[in-house]
Amino acid sequence: MKIAVVGATGLVGSEILKVLEERNFPVTELLPVASERSVGKEVTFKGKQYKVVGFEDAIKAKPAIAIFSAGGGTSLALAPKFAEAGITVIDNSSAWRMDPTKKLIVPEINADTLTESDKIIANPNCSTIQMVLVLNPLHKKYGVKRVVVSTYQSVTGTGKAAVDQLFAERSGDHDAPKVYPHPIDLNVLPHIDVFLDNGYTKEEMKMTNETKKILGDNTVAVTATTVRIPTMGGHSEAVNIELASAFDLDEVRQLLAESEGVVVQDDPKNAVYPMPLTAHGKDDTFVGRIRRDESQPNTLNLWIVADNLRKGAATNAVQIAEYLAKKELKEA
Repeated sequence: MKIAVVGATGLVGSEILKVLEERNFPVTELLPVASERSVGKEVTFKGKQYKVVGFEDAIKAKPAIAIFSAGGGTSLALAPKFAEAGITVIDNSSAWRMDPTKKLIVPEINADTLTESDKIIANPNCSTIQMVLVLNPLHKKYGVKRVVVSTYQSVTGTGKAAVDQLFAERSGDHDAPKVYPHPIDLNVLPHIDVFLDNGYTKEEMKMTNETKKILGDNTVAVTATTVRIPTMGGHSEAVNIELASAFDLDEVRQLLAESEGVVVQDDPKNAVYPMPLTAHGKDDTFVGRIRRDESQPNTLNLWIVADNLRKGAATNAVQIAEYLAKKELKEA
C-alpha cells in the first residue's frame, strides 16, 4: 500500500513513521511530504532514506492513504485536494473534527462506521482519545451522565519548540525562544490553546464536544480544565464520572481490563498506578486509582495516562489506516 505522511519532518510526523515501522504496516511505497522549505530533506524509514516531496508531487503519486500531521490550516487547504484525487486522508489536526460530514474515529470504539465514501477522516484530540477509551465501556454498561476532567499535559503536545523551551529553562537559559506566555519549568499553566468567550480554552471545549461525537451521545455532559505541566512522555487526567446506574468496583476493574487498548494499573498499596514515565513509547491507555466518589452516588474517580504522541496522535492514525487496509483486503 502506497502511503503518504504529510508533515513527515515534524514531531508527530516522525512518530507516525516510527509507528508504521514498529507495527509493520504493509507500506509498498512511502511518500514523506512537507512544505517547500523541507522538500529534498531526508527521513529514515526501515533503515532506508527517503527524500521529502512537496504537496503537488504527493497528489500526483496517488497514494492510497495520506496521514496528515501538518496543522489545521494545511489540512483545510490540502486535504480536499488529496480527497478529490481519490486519496483517503487521515487528519491529525482539529480542522475536520467537528464537521458534521466527517467521522471522528477512535478505532476501538467506532471504526466500523467508516465507509468507502469517507475520504477525510478526523483523528481526535490527544486528551480526548485516552479519556473516551475508558468512558466507552463504562457508558455501554452503566450509562455515563457527567464527566469532570482535569488534565496534566506534557509539553510534547505543543511540539518541538515547547520541548526546547523547557530544556532551555532547565539549563538556565531564560532568553531562549518561548512558545508559552510564561516559564514552563517548575511551573504549571492552566492554559492550553486559546481562551474562548465562555472563559474555557479551545482544548477544554474540544474534550467536551469531541467526547459527545465519538460516543454518539449528546446527553453526556463533560466539563474540563486543561493544564500544561513540565513533563515528557504523556498526558495524565484526573476524571470524575457520574454513572446512570449503580456499579461494583471489581466489576469496573474487570470491564476496563477486558477493553481493547486499555491497561489497568491499580494497586495503590504497592504504589502501582499510571505515570507518563512508564506510559512513554507505549500504544495503550493506562488507568488506575479507580475508586468510588464518596460525595455522591453512582460516581467514580480514576486516573488515566497515555503517550500523547502515540495513542494520542500517531498510533490512533495508523490504527485507522490498518483498519482501512484490512477492509480493502477483505473486499478484494
